[in-house]
Amino acid sequence: MDENLELLEYIYATADMGAKSLTDLLNDLKEKDGKIKELVSEQIKGYEKFVKKSEKLLKKYDTEPKGKGMMAEMMSKMGISKEVKKDNSDEAIADMLIQGFTMGNLDMEKKIEYYEKHVDKKITDLARDLLEFGREALVEAKKYL
Repeated sequence: MDENLELLEYIYATADMGAKSLTDLLNDLKEKDGKIKELVSEQIKGYEKFVKKSEKLLKKYDTEPKGKGMMAEMMSKMGISKEVKKDNSDEAIADMLIQGFTMGNLDMEKKIEYYEKHVDKKITDLARDLLEFGREALVEAKKYL
């Protein structure tokens, strides 16, 4: 597969999974009073922007965007629901978000390092923007600890 497409599909799948996971989280928090819901809503909007940007680039390559898959989405949804039922305090939700952002950021750093010399600059710039978004989200989530 073309390396441009590999990184672009990874960006799309990461942003799509982020948006879907956080939407599931927000739905689980719907009846709760936590202040962190505002942060979660902002993060969803951010991920959705990356979904749209990566979809647009994928279409230039005549490729249909693919997410992580239904099984990954179901596992994520079940894990989120389980954690929220156990403890839905802002602190606990922030901790869960921090873990997710940290893992996502590490994975994106590895992808950028691997692909940066071989792919179109627009795609690496998008990957770097998504990484920066993840770093900023991490900082914001820490405020709730």
